[in-house]
Amino acid sequence: MPNIIEISDFDAPELDAYARLTEAQLRNRLEPEKGIFIAESTKVIATALDAGYEPVSLLMEPKHIEGQAAEIISRCGSIPVYTAEQAILAKLTGYELTRGVLCAMRRPKPRSVEEVCEGACRIAVLEGIVDATNVGAIFRSAAALNMDAVLLTPTCGDPLYRRAARVSMGTVFQIPWARIGNEPSQWPQPGLARLRELGFKTAAMALSDHSASIDDPRLAAEEKLAIVLGTEGDGLSASTIADCDYTVKIPMAHGVDSLNVAAASAVAFWELRAR
Repeated sequence: MPNIIEISDFDAPELDAYARLTEAQLRNRLEPEKGIFIAESTKVIATALDAGYEPVSLLMEPKHIEGQAAEIISRCGSIPVYTAEQAILAKLTGYELTRGVLCAMRRPKPRSVEEVCEGACRIAVLEGIVDATNVGAIFRSAAALNMDAVLLTPTCGDPLYRRAARVSMGTVFQIPWARIGNEPSQWPQPGLARLRELGFKTAAMALSDHSASIDDPRLAAEEKLAIVLGTEGDGLSASTIADCDYTVKIPMAHGVDSLNVAAASAVAFWELRAR
C-alpha cells in the first residue's frame, strides 16, 4: 500500500533532500556510504527503477498519485509519498516541478574504470564539462549512438544531478560510467596512461593545425578508441591534447569555428562509431 503523506511542516527533516540540501550534501550527508540523488519525471524515475536504483521517497502533486505517477508508486512499495499542491511544492523546493514528480534515490556504489570499460571498443571521456544540460545531452547521445561507456574526469559535473539526469532522458542510468581519477592531479596523467593500458587509442576533439579530419579512415580502423571531449568554452587542455594519440576536428563551414560540446559529441560518436 502506498504511504501517502500530505506536507504540513516545511521543516520536517525527511524533506531535507528536496528542500534544504545542496547536491554536494545529497552525495555525502544523508547516506555517507552511498549518498542520495533526486530523479525528476516519471520517465526518468522509471528508467532508474528498471536499472535497479533504490527509491527512498517520492514528492508530487496530489493529482499525480492516481495519474501519471500511479505506476511509479506501485513499483516503489511502501516508501513515503509526500504530496502538496504545486505552489507549495515550488516554495518547498525553490523551483517549479516541470515534470510533476521527484524521487529521492540512493546512489549506487561507484564503478571502476576497468569495470565499465571491460569489453568496450568505443568510449567517451568528458574533461571538466560542468554544465548539467551538456552532461545530460552527451549521455543521451552516447547511449543513442552506441558508445559503450562514459568516463568523467575529476572536475566534471555529476551525471546524477537532477537536471543532467532529466536532460539525458534517464540514459545516465543505462550507459556504464565512472570517474577516471578522484583528484584533479590524476588527469590527464596518469588517466590517459591508464586508458592505454586498457588498449585504447585516444582521440582529442580539438581544433589545431595538426588535427585530423573526423572522417580520417585511421580513426574508424582503431579497434578501441576513446573520444575525449573538452570543457565548455576553453575546450581540452593543451596537456591533454599533447598526450592523446590523435587530435581530431569536425570540419566547419561559413566561418563557424566550433560546435557546442554536446552537439560535437553527437557528430563524433556517429562518425567514430565501431564499424
